[in-house]
Amino acid sequence: MRIYLISLLLFILSWNPDSLMAQDYLFEFGKSRGLESLVSPDSPDETPLKWYNVNTEKDTWYFEGDELVCKGLPIGVIRSEKQYENFIMYIEWKHMEAGGNSGTFVWSSAVPGENRLPDGVEVQMLELDWVNQNKKDGVLPPIAYVHGELFGVGGVTTLPDNPRGTRSKSIENRCLGKGEWNTYVVVCVDGVIKLSVNGKFVNGISQASQKKGYICLESEGAPIHFRNLKITELPPGVTSEEQIAPLLSMD
Repeated sequence: MRIYLISLLLFILSWNPDSLMAQDYLFEFGKSRGLESLVSPDSPDETPLKWYNVNTEKDTWYFEGDELVCKGLPIGVIRSEKQYENFIMYIEWKHMEAGGNSGTFVWSSAVPGENRLPDGVEVQMLELDWVNQNKKDGVLPPIAYVHGELFGVGGVTTLPDNPRGTRSKSIENRCLGKGEWNTYVVVCVDGVIKLSVNGKFVNGISQASQKKGYICLESEGAPIHFRNLKITELPPGVTSEEQIAPLLSMD
């Protein structure tokens, strides 16, 4: 009995919870660049973005030329290699099915919750027919829901610019339907997010309780294509340990 207790104690002392969160490297997609890219007349140095699987399958994601294609199943996410605090994300996406569901998470811990999705702030990417397919008691959800809604998930809280409950909906409907490319510019600075949809800023949140973490791309039941992802890193702010997602192991 004594030997068993000693062995158990040694296991507890040596146990590292991060070891349970090791996630496999998948591929490179997109580019990261520094602040000088905004002011330099020369072409800035760009670094390929590396992505790790969190809880999808390797065949969930594949390439068609320069486009990253997600089959949509199983539900889950992939994550960026590193964490980001203040940055500008440019990304183009298109759904291939009516009512398709997907999105990206910023400032995330990249740890799946009960619904297989992580915490962070979600930047919604819904195909326009989603509202028609998800009536509740015969009532359509707000059409702005499919035009870039922003909201905290997994315990992350935010203050919405354009409240729909705790979520923020776009004040102008600008997304295009299935088979058409949409452009998001997501500006994330010091707990504030501003979202431009197809050339105009239409939504935002502030006071995010978590403001440094991983970027995730979401698989949520429907095929979606991504292309031309670029991350422009901005200077850091004053961020406490409580506002940073835990670091994951890089096995």
